[in-house]
Amino acid sequence: MILHVYLARRFLRSFVIVLAVFIAILLPIDLAEQLRAIGTPDAGLRQAFQLALLNLPGALYRMLPLFIILSTLVLFLSLSRTSELVVVRASGRSALKSTISPVLMSILIGLIGLLIINPLVAATERQYEVTIQQFQTGEERTLSVSGEGLWLRQGNAAGQTVIRAARANADGTELFAASFFVYDEGGQALRRIDADRAALVDGAWQMAGAKIWPLTVANPEAEAVTHETYALASTLTRDQIRDSFGRPSTVPIYELPRFIAQLRAAGFAALQHRVWLMTELANPLMLAAMVLIAASFTMRHTRFGKTGIMVLFALLLGFGIFFLRNFAQVLGESGQLPVAVAAWTPPLAAILLSLGFLFHTEDG
Repeated sequence: MILHVYLARRFLRSFVIVLAVFIAILLPIDLAEQLRAIGTPDAGLRQAFQLALLNLPGALYRMLPLFIILSTLVLFLSLSRTSELVVVRASGRSALKSTISPVLMSILIGLIGLLIINPLVAATERQYEVTIQQFQTGEERTLSVSGEGLWLRQGNAAGQTVIRAARANADGTELFAASFFVYDEGGQALRRIDADRAALVDGAWQMAGAKIWPLTVANPEAEAVTHETYALASTLTRDQIRDSFGRPSTVPIYELPRFIAQLRAAGFAALQHRVWLMTELANPLMLAAMVLIAASFTMRHTRFGKTGIMVLFALLLGFGIFFLRNFAQVLGESGQLPVAVAAWTPPLAAILLSLGFLFHTEDG
């Protein structure tokens, strides 16, 4: 038990060092990128630094597998240089037993990331998207899904339009049982439009079966008019509606199942969010796989030579598994693979592959 605690402490120290190094590297780079991305004279260094700080947690969270594999390499290389690994192996511990502590620590880090860091990252990324959009366009477009249906807001400095629909098609460009509430720049309600169907075509909502109530008169019902077809100008595009959902990473893990259920009830497939949820649940296994991959190439004494080659192989295999996971995630989001297969196959395959290599090189 003392040896397990010692290895766990060394692994955690390596992880903290790697994390600190990457923070020192990424923050100045992102600060320069935010200065370029803002692109407005009103925003200065302070606003760019605020955006960089909001963007940093998400970037670090996505790079967790890289941090874990580098931490494992640092751990076992340092143990090899000081001959501590030789002593551990001479005490009768196999290579597999020696990886128990780092593997458990990586799983613990993954669980902390899932249960604690994920909601924090969701909050910072959501605030980042709102802030950068205000700097870049000055317009607000938000979309939300609730038990009442789909809510969408469009507009700019000239006014706002709030849209509610019972359901929509897969990309949100066709709404059914839709209501449009039009406001001027001061927030005064101008009119309400109800339509059986509304489709976004060429920069306008083309409505069928529309009824319009002017809300600036004493009796809106008496002044209401009905149109078989009606067009309402829109600043939205298909891509903007899709982006209004936000990345799945902007939804906390605790709220994601309910959000997915609401999306599916509103007519959306929600494949991207479902794959993201499964991928997040599988992330602790992915981190454990990174430990085993790094350990299988570096649990040898440095006097055997070719240390640099073995480290390179470990990094290449780790990046290969990381790329495979991202590729499988894309296939899952496009419906080419079942959601569970896209999320769970890469970490499980990586664990089996690294265990096979570890058993092959184990000398007892």
